Amino acid sequence: MLTEDLSSIVTNALDDLKAKNLQIIDVRGKTSITDLMIIASGTSDTHVKAMATEVQTQAKAAGSTVLGIEGMQGGEWALIDLNDVVVHIMLPRVRDYYQLEKLWGVSSPPAEA
Repeated sequence: MLTEDLSSIVTNALDDLKAKNLQIIDVRGKTSITDLMIIASGTSDTHVKAMATEVQTQAKAAGSTVLGIEGMQGGEWALIDLNDVVVHIMLPRVRDYYQLEKLWGVSSPPAEA
């Protein structure tokens, strides 16, 4: 599956569940671990878990392999490794703490009210 197709599947799943501050970061040429990082915020632990589960379900339904999922126990953050696409879903305070956008040299999206 093409990276862009997988990215579209992931972003559609996140949009369907009302993800906040969705951002796609192209990290090709910066790292060899993945092509794209998709970062989104959830409004609660339950919301983060639901989005992570939906991303996993939609990726598998499209024929993609889910290499791993981390962070689902607490629900404050989740990481879904789809090889060419790595998805980070976090509560806003956790996202602010880790500042992944800054790590990859891009601006954070403005906070939604």
